[in-house]
Amino acid sequence: MSSMSNVAGLSKYIRTFPNTTISVFSMIFISFIAGSMIFLINSVESLTILEKILYGGAFGFGAFGISSIFAGALIQQFLNTMKGINLKTKHSMLLSLISMTILVIVTISGALISTMFNLDLFVNSIVFGCVLIFAFLIFVLWSTSSIGLIKSAITSLIQPLLVLAMLIVVTFLGNAENIIQIGIASVFIKLIIANIIFLLAIYSFIKVIESPLKKNLGVGLLELISLLIAHIDEGSRSLEKVFEDMGEPIDTLVGTISFKGKNGIKSLFISPCVHPGPLGGIGGSNMPTILAERFDNFTMVAHGPSTHDFNPVSIKEIDKIEFAIKKGLNEMNYSPSASKFVRYSEENAKVGVQFFNDGIVLLNTFAPNGSDDIEFGVGLSIMTQSRKHCNVKNSIIVDCHNSFNEEKGRVLPGNPEVFQLLDTIDKIECNANRSDIKVGCSQDLMEDLDKSNGIGESGLKVMIIEVQNQKTAYVLLDSNNMEIGFREEIIKNVSDLDIDEIEVMTTDTHSVNTLSNGYNPVGLSKRKEIIEYIKNTINKAIEDLEPVEVGTSTNRIKGLNTFGPNNSVELVSTISSIVAVSKIVAPIIFILAILFVVIWIFYLPII
Repeated sequence: MSSMSNVAGLSKYIRTFPNTTISVFSMIFISFIAGSMIFLINSVESLTILEKILYGGAFGFGAFGISSIFAGALIQQFLNTMKGINLKTKHSMLLSLISMTILVIVTISGALISTMFNLDLFVNSIVFGCVLIFAFLIFVLWSTSSIGLIKSAITSLIQPLLVLAMLIVVTFLGNAENIIQIGIASVFIKLIIANIIFLLAIYSFIKVIESPLKKNLGVGLLELISLLIAHIDEGSRSLEKVFEDMGEPIDTLVGTISFKGKNGIKSLFISPCVHPGPLGGIGGSNMPTILAERFDNFTMVAHGPSTHDFNPVSIKEIDKIEFAIKKGLNEMNYSPSASKFVRYSEENAKVGVQFFNDGIVLLNTFAPNGSDDIEFGVGLSIMTQSRKHCNVKNSIIVDCHNSFNEEKGRVLPGNPEVFQLLDTIDKIECNANRSDIKVGCSQDLMEDLDKSNGIGESGLKVMIIEVQNQKTAYVLLDSNNMEIGFREEIIKNVSDLDIDEIEVMTTDTHSVNTLSNGYNPVGLSKRKEIIEYIKNTINKAIEDLEPVEVGTSTNRIKGLNTFGPNNSVELVSTISSIVAVSKIVAPIIFILAILFVVIWIFYLPII
C-alpha cells in the first residue's frame, strides 16, 4: 500500500470536522453536565438535588463553556493576525471543544478523588487540566499553523487563562466558595511553571523527530504537515515548492493512439508512464483531466505503468507530457488498419490486445485478483518484449488499474506477476487479420456523483472500436482504482448491449484522495447508478461510430521533474524511522513531563 496514499487518508479528519454550531452546542451541553456533576459529587447540604443540577450547570457553563467558546473565536483571530494557516471557525471551535472535554474529565476526576479520600485536590485538578489543554493546543498549533513555537505558545495560553479567569469570576459572583477555595497567585504561578515544563518537553520531542527529515530531505516535518493541511483545507499549492526542491528529473514515455475522421482527429487514447499523484490538486494528481483538456478533441488519458516515484512535482510539469504527445501527433502516419480485440491470459494476468496500424495496445489487468500500480521498469519490459515479439513500431501499455485490494501492493521487478505478464505476451498471435476501423466516442461527467463516490472531474469516457463487425468498448472511469469485483459486475451487466468485448479501466486520478480515505476506489457506493451511466454512454458511443484512420506513437518525455525513486524511498524510510523513534522517545519525554507537573501542582503548594 502506497505511503503517499496513507498520507492522503489523513485528510478525512480535516474534511469531516463538525460545523461550528455543533461544536458550540456541544460545549454548552458538556459544560452544563460537567458543572452539575461537580456539584452533585461535592456534598453541599444547603442545596437540593435540583438546585445542585441547576446551580452546578450554570457554574460549569460559566467557568468552562463560555471561556471555551470565546477561546475558539479568539484562537482563530490570533492565527489570522499572525499570518498562520487560515484556521476556519469550525476548526478552532473543535479544538476548544476537545480541550474543554479534556479539562472537564480531569476536573470531575479531581472532584471524585477529593470526595472519596477527603482531600482538597479540586482546584489543583483544574490547574492540571489547564496545563494539559495548553500542551494539547501548542502541539496542534505548532504542528499545523506555520506560526512557530513562540506564537503557538502565546495562542495556546488563551483558553487556559480564560478558563481560570471565568472560574474566579463565577466562583465569587456565584457564591461557590464552599466548593472552591482559590488562591489566585498560587494558581497562576503553578500554571506558568507547569506550562514551561510542557513547553520544553514538546520542543524537545519535535526537535528529535524533525531532525532526520530536515537532514535527509531539507524540509521540516512540521512544515510538511502544515503545507499538507493548507492544501487540503485551502487548496494552497505551497507544498509543490517543497516537492520541486526535492524533485528528481527523469525521462519516461507516453504512448498515443490517434483516430482521424473526415473532419480531422476524432479521438485520442493516451497512456503516459507518469503517475497521477500524490493527492488532491498537488502535482499531477488531476493529470488525466488537465492533460485531456489540452486537446480540442475527445481524449482518454489512461494509466500507464508508473508508481508514486513518477509523481510530477507540480502542475506545470504536465506541459512536458503535452509537448511529447503533440510531437508524436505531428510525426504520426495514419492508415485504416486494425485488428480485432483479443484477450490472452497466464495465471492471474490478463492482457487485452488490439493492433492499430504499426502499433499495438496492451490492456493489462489482474482482475478479479487485486493489484496496484505496475512499475515503469516492468512496463518497459512488456513494451520491449511485445515490440520484438510482434515486430511493431509502437507498443502502448495500459495498467487498467481496476481491481483494488488493500493487501496487494505494486507490481515490481521480481514479483511473480511480472513473469505472468511476460508469459502472456509470448502467447499473442501477431499475424491477426487487419481491416478497416470505425470509432465512436461519448463522455458523461456523472454530475450527480462526486469524489465521495470515487468519481473525478472527467467522470466517464467510452470509446467503441469496431473492426470486422466486432465492437469493443474501452470504458474509462476517472477514479483511483476500482473496488475488487466491480469490473466483473460491470461486464456482466452490459452483456445485453450491442458490443462483443469490453475492458473497464480507471485513470488512477489522485484528485479523489482528498475525501474518504487514502484510497478511494470507485465501486464502494452507487454501483447501480454507475453501471447505468456506463450502459447509456456505451449506447451513445455506438451511435457515434464512423470510419477513421489510425496512427500510433511512443514518445519520450524528457526532464520530467518527479518525486523520483531516491526521494520517494528516502521520504518513506525517514518517516518510518521517525515513527519508530517516536514510539520510544514520546513516552519517555511526556511521562517525565507529566510526572514533574503532577509533583509541582499537587505536592509543592505555593504559599
